[in-house]
Amino acid sequence: MEIAYSISGVPIRLTTERWDHIVVNKPYMHAFDDAILKAIERPTVILRGYAGSYVAVLNLARDRFLHVVYKEVSAEDGFVITAYVSSKYNRGSVIWPRKF
Repeated sequence: MEIAYSISGVPIRLTTERWDHIVVNKPYMHAFDDAILKAIERPTVILRGYAGSYVAVLNLARDRFLHVVYKEVSAEDGFVITAYVSSKYNRGSVIWPRKF
């Protein structure tokens, strides 16, 4: 199990079970194991997810974005749900950094 701290300071667990789930369904994700933790700790943006989850987005290259979906259960615990790479992200769902 690996742990990264979200921008709000919550420890987010990447368990072996979740990592296995990610790479079995998306084998290309083997190359992004360190990037998943980096996305949580130093995201480009954070999106509002479904059912109280968040999506940390890390810009990998032009038109390549790593999405890490996670949930903060409390101020002391959270966990990764899944992760994937996409060519875009929903700019309308950005909650961090806030635009004023």
